[in-house]
Amino acid sequence: QVQLVESGGGLVQAGGSLRLSCAASGRTFSNYAMGWFRQAPGKGREVVAGISWSGANTDYADSVKGRFTISRDNAKNTVYLQMNSLKPEDTAVYTCAAGITIASTYEFWGQGTQVTVSS
Repeated sequence: QVQLVESGGGLVQAGGSLRLSCAASGRTFSNYAMGWFRQAPGKGREVVAGISWSGANTDYADSVKGRFTISRDNAKNTVYLQMNSLKPEDTAVYTCAAGITIASTYEFWGQGTQVTVSS
């Protein structure tokens, strides 16, 4: 089992920034690729970004490319999502997850943190 706890969400004005953190415990964090997902009210969950176990490979949804950056610190068992130039349409519950590869089915999920962007 891998336990994941997100933090860093909140209310921000459009154009602002937030950094989300996801702290992992349990199995060896560095064995897993990590992903950030989001779900807005009335919409399905969508992938936002993913990062390989080493951090060498990353992938982003087209809607966040150039604005969001995913990174990880394996020594701290933490993955981050730096979100800049936020837009109201970024409002959602953001959840981190652990999987075998960026493109694989993710096995372990956190509880999520709310991000609200006001216009």
